[in-house]
Amino acid sequence: MEPIKVMVVDDSVVVRKIVTDVLSGDPMIQVVGTAPNGRLAVTKLEQLKPDLVTMDIEMPDMNGIEAVRAIRGGRGAAGGNKLSRVPIIMFSTLTERGASATLDALSAGANDYVTKPANVGSVGQSMESVRQQLIPKIKALTGRPMTAGPAAAPVAPVAVRPPAPRTRAPKDPAVLVLGSSTGGPEALTKVLPLLPATLPVPVLLVQHMPPVFTRQFAQRLDRLCALQVVEAVEGTTLTPGTVHVAPGDHHLVIGTSGGVKRTALNQAAPENFCRPAVDVLFRSAVAAYDGAVLGVVLTGMGSDGKIGAGQIREAGGTVVAQDQATSVVWGMPGAVTQAGFADEVLPLDRVAEAITRLLPNPRPLAGFPRASTGAGIGGVR
Repeated sequence: MEPIKVMVVDDSVVVRKIVTDVLSGDPMIQVVGTAPNGRLAVTKLEQLKPDLVTMDIEMPDMNGIEAVRAIRGGRGAAGGNKLSRVPIIMFSTLTERGASATLDALSAGANDYVTKPANVGSVGQSMESVRQQLIPKIKALTGRPMTAGPAAAPVAPVAVRPPAPRTRAPKDPAVLVLGSSTGGPEALTKVLPLLPATLPVPVLLVQHMPPVFTRQFAQRLDRLCALQVVEAVEGTTLTPGTVHVAPGDHHLVIGTSGGVKRTALNQAAPENFCRPAVDVLFRSAVAAYDGAVLGVVLTGMGSDGKIGAGQIREAGGTVVAQDQATSVVWGMPGAVTQAGFADEVLPLDRVAEAITRLLPNPRPLAGFPRASTGAGIGGVR
């Protein structure tokens, strides 16, 4: 079958060389061109017709965020709608500034990001870091399997499997737990701001992100939501109306002391190659709340959350999964759905309604709800 055609955009000759060499080493990927800035990338889009673009953020003339906006707006692309929807993966630095710019790029329409190698000892290590991060995301975003061969074809729509029969009656949820990965930042900005400040249960969230990114993401969500959103810290008492975002490189779990449920963090081994991991959070919620859990699995590559969703349902909880049509990558919610663990499989714009419907009646609100300041992770209306 045809290889995945990729355009590499970066102002650094060294980075372009590293990324090009790494991608060219995979038989399923062909680098069809490069560009040193966003303006040239936009003009080359129609000529090269890539299946995917990797995009640096800090570049002269036109930076990566501006280029994403130009591509999504269709400017400079005579190919029209198809090219304006080309998947874009940002290349980011693991810094406060890099995290902020990456979230702006995601809000502008980028699909995902990888972090540039930092503090590595050789070009070989840099290349391996790029290979491990970038190639799986390229294949996931273009609908290709992780290995080459006769089965290497775009992923077709999958028939939704009905939920497996319950072994016990469902329980009223006492906690809401959510998991997401690729496409999750933007999906969460479409769900969480629609939940009321009177939400009757505490909320815990795993979004696959590195340190620094999770803190900034929590701050941005907090500006958008009536709920309070914080990056989770050790030992916070769980109360209704607050969303705790798992910090990068730490698993988020629920601990109980003296009958009081609190957040707890640890750096146990990654699960599903992830830390934080959705399965870890879901498993701890089942134990802490005796199965009275509402679990939500949104867009993301891989299968993190599948085992935890099964445990939620087995213990009497309820599981909602995002549907394939509205997911950037239907890996995580697809794994949950195909295992028969999803009670409802819904488009993204119906997830918030399902959450409020499945939870108990809202608690009384003291005072007024917090004002929302925007719509999107960039905080722009």
